[in-house]
Amino acid sequence: HYPLRRQRQMCIRDRSWQAVKTANFNAAAGEGYFVNTTNNVITATLPASPTLGDEITFIDYAGTSDTNTITIARNSKPIAGAASDLTVTVERAGFTLVFVDNTQGWLFKDK
Repeated sequence: HYPLRRQRQMCIRDRSWQAVKTANFNAAAGEGYFVNTTNNVITATLPASPTLGDEITFIDYAGTSDTNTITIARNSKPIAGAASDLTVTVERAGFTLVFVDNTQGWLFKDK
């Protein structure tokens, strides 16, 4: 049981959670973001030069992304193999993106 608990603790420490975001922002690898779209749509721009294994987590803070969307701007790298930005329209969405390469780009670690 100890190795599993230790691994879980390491994962928690590896994520640096940021204060709630209420305006457009640049996301950084290793960070987690609570995105509050209560009053407006918000765009989070992914890093321009990610490296293999970089992870970023996003959570719909107020459950309002179905009304005011969250856009994940790809910044020239694909998201799930597509050359387009990701628009989040699901209330209470939470997910982690992990960067793999320039072909597939950012993939969903969890959904």
